[in-house]
Amino acid sequence: MSSRATPNVTVLMGGPSSEREVSLSSGRECAGALREAGYNVSELDAGRDVAARLIETSPDVVFNALHGRWGEDGCVQGILEWLRLPYTHSGVLSSSLAMDKTWTKSVYAAAGIPVVDSVLKPKDAVQRAHVMAPPYVVKPNNEGSSVGIYIVEDPSSPPPDLSDDMPETVMVEAYAPGRELTVSVMGDRAFCVTEIVTDGWYDYHAKYADGGSSHVLPADIPDEIADACLTHAKTAHRVLGCRGVSRTDFRWDDTRGLAGLIALETNTQPGMTPTSLVPEQAAHVGLGFPDLCDWLVKDASCDR
Repeated sequence: MSSRATPNVTVLMGGPSSEREVSLSSGRECAGALREAGYNVSELDAGRDVAARLIETSPDVVFNALHGRWGEDGCVQGILEWLRLPYTHSGVLSSSLAMDKTWTKSVYAAAGIPVVDSVLKPKDAVQRAHVMAPPYVVKPNNEGSSVGIYIVEDPSSPPPDLSDDMPETVMVEAYAPGRELTVSVMGDRAFCVTEIVTDGWYDYHAKYADGGSSHVLPADIPDEIADACLTHAKTAHRVLGCRGVSRTDFRWDDTRGLAGLIALETNTQPGMTPTSLVPEQAAHVGLGFPDLCDWLVKDASCDR
């Protein structure tokens, strides 16, 4: 970071992904928090000219509030590395790795983090016949925020009719029943376990719409399960090579004890909206939102 008395921070937000609106909300919240923390802040809606705009403004630090493809899959991180601009959150490799659900699960399994079976299949094959015994879930291999989720529960039901927006290759994953749990990790510190309560699947609407879900923190779960979630989240952060803040999501079938806990995915660019989980968990452990954003700026770097 520059030695200027008041560093200049550019908040990258928006962008072209399916999570653009969430990113704009996260970016506005983070920009406001950083101003409150005393930084000179500019906001940049990331377009094709993002490199030119960053060269023009020459910030001391880039706060990456992008979500989805291009913003959290290693693409913008590569641009920032090339420009030698320190940036928040994870680097090129870990961003790309965590965004790919299949590779993430391979890393999880090698580290002893529990996962369910899954396969990658052509979209047309998934629409022709069941490629896995129901119940199963169909989703993109490289999207976040529960974008494009299909649940097939009944063996007698037809295969899913996938939207045109779904990629040509999709992930088909055994359905993991149970309660939705999540843990945020900042550096080497896991905050707490939150249970997310919804009337149905924790989809895009449930995550971001007012009243779409409710959060119970700390989750009302046995200590054994809470400890396992915290440990697995810190392990996932480490083995994926994350930096800054990440959030790992779990499902827990409470009829099976510890054997019913599985990890779903790790988000290297967690939401920072008014309904997001990371700011809520940080507040629960006594860390205010401006302090959280300030920590992320001070943690920013290249080559990590």
